[in-house]
Amino acid sequence: MAAGYAELLRTRYAVRLLAGTLVGRLPNATAALAVVLFVRAEGGGYALAGALTAVYGVCTAIGQPLLGRAVDVYGQPRVMLPAAVLSALGMALLAVVGLEVLWLSYAAMVIAGVFTPPLEGGLRALWPGVLRRADQVHAAYALDAVAQEVMFAVGPLLVTLCVAVWSEGAALLVINAVGVLGALSVVVSEPSRRWRSAPREAHWLGALRSAGMLVLIGAFLFVGLALGSIAVAAVAYADEHGGGMVSSWLLSALGVGALAGGIVYGARQWPGRPEGRLRLLVALLALGYLPLALVPGVVGMTALTGVAGVFLAPALACAFVVVDRHAPKGTVTEAFSWLVTTFGVGSAVGASVAGPAVEAGGAAAGFAVAGAGGLAALLVLLSTKRFLGEPERRTADAAPAENDRNGAAEPGFRAGRQA
Repeated sequence: MAAGYAELLRTRYAVRLLAGTLVGRLPNATAALAVVLFVRAEGGGYALAGALTAVYGVCTAIGQPLLGRAVDVYGQPRVMLPAAVLSALGMALLAVVGLEVLWLSYAAMVIAGVFTPPLEGGLRALWPGVLRRADQVHAAYALDAVAQEVMFAVGPLLVTLCVAVWSEGAALLVINAVGVLGALSVVVSEPSRRWRSAPREAHWLGALRSAGMLVLIGAFLFVGLALGSIAVAAVAYADEHGGGMVSSWLLSALGVGALAGGIVYGARQWPGRPEGRLRLLVALLALGYLPLALVPGVVGMTALTGVAGVFLAPALACAFVVVDRHAPKGTVTEAFSWLVTTFGVGSAVGASVAGPAVEAGGAAAGFAVAGAGGLAALLVLLSTKRFLGEPERRTADAAPAENDRNGAAEPGFRAGRQA
């Protein structure tokens, strides 16, 4: 696999597109922590921090499919770059006005969220035109996923570094300015400028007419809720254990755990149907979240968060394979967008629930929300097994999945932190 990655990275534009997309997504990856730290520094409570983060998350979830459709119509440069600039201006507005005028603070989160550019989906649209072979495209999906886990591990450390060197407000400004530069690097590249979407038609319900898709959406709403609550609970835990970089250590450990799990999961092909494997992975994910409510010392808590992250990337990767199998014909891009959107909504809800929970019962109560979210996701999958059976359109001699544009066999690891 290492040799395949090296060959991929030697392809023209591959490194630029991957790096630009990751840097461009940095503001979104760090928003939950950056906003919570800023609100706390301005004297706001966890409930307000959770509410602002929730508004950002919900608006991001709403904006992604809308901007994605605009990209399909008008192309990447005409949508991605203006969106990145507007999103950064929204965060800058929050940094400038603070919490003095709350409606402006909420308006800033709406702007920052709605205009978050859909760089991740845009990158996946570009890979087939940039890479020469089908196996390289699938290797790019895996490399993209692993690189994103690195971003989610390093991002919180960058936020904390900016806070230590400057301030919480400066962290918002710097991270979002860097994000605009990342988006700019992508959209001025030749592959992005020449890319055009193929036209398609779909039922008015699109991917939502699939019962299997509805099950996945319900389950990953709760997985997103668990992750959103961890971001708020980690800051509360840091306040209870000396502050400083403790919250960043916890969130970075979560990302490192997901990175390790993704590498192991993606290194081999897995037997059996992905629907059954998904239930097992979500069960292990839920079991990883439950011990967080014990809130031991910093070293022990960092280890627990690392373990809690191990099954996140595999669960998401397997979910996207299941999306391949259950999305109605002609709706697979929409299906991926719905799953990403649902994950974002769940994360926003988790942040809003964890805020009051932390104020009522401390960090332990916030982490308990994560455990409850994991169990709820598992319950959804177990109670709806008949809707995630073998898709009728699949037979032993069936053609490759519609979204598998290269006709390659199902890879073990297609994606990482897609939400």
